[in-house]
Amino acid sequence: MIQIKSFVFNELGVNSFVIYNQQKECILIDPGCNTSKQQQKLKNFFDGNQLRPVSIMLTHGHFDHVAGLAWAKSEFNCPLLMHKDDLFLVENASQYASLFGIDLEKPPLPDEFISEGSFALGDFEFTVLHVPGHSPGSICLFTEKGGFVVCGDVLFSGSIGRTDLAGGNHSLLIRGIREKLLTLPRDTVVWPGHGPATTIGAEYDTNPFLS
Repeated sequence: MIQIKSFVFNELGVNSFVIYNQQKECILIDPGCNTSKQQQKLKNFFDGNQLRPVSIMLTHGHFDHVAGLAWAKSEFNCPLLMHKDDLFLVENASQYASLFGIDLEKPPLPDEFISEGSFALGDFEFTVLHVPGHSPGSICLFTEKGGFVVCGDVLFSGSIGRTDLAGGNHSLLIRGIREKLLTLPRDTVVWPGHGPATTIGAEYDTNPFLS
């Protein structure tokens, strides 16, 4: 059984996720925890549930989603995975953060790049969906067994990711959402990078950006 736990971290309210199974393996997605209090909260969850991190994964490279990456990589000492097209965002995350008045420790670079297709890590099996537009390397992680998709800033409840940042492309984003996300089962739970969870069916029926 796959379970997911969400946390809201940092000044921009990033949703960070821990996906875990009965074997106590877990994947940390988008560690936005940039204060010692937030980091301790996450560590307490790992310790309290006796979880063993097997990977840190990034849905994309924007600074708010990597705000706690340097700490997480050091703390959990497991491989960091992301799509290669967002490497430039991680490399420059500290500079981007400074534009918002946020001090960000320079994040580490990935150990491995992942691309679209089937993906297995320990007992976890995902479909990696490459959906550029919010950023060039935005990915979504879909698990049929878990019945959910973690989609970063691609799709929100009633909205979509902004496309006016470096590498953004509105038409690419809309096409990717329609072709790769809205084709998932309607009851698939959508866990976005900010804000509340939703479902594929709800966004198909009511999202004003996708009508």
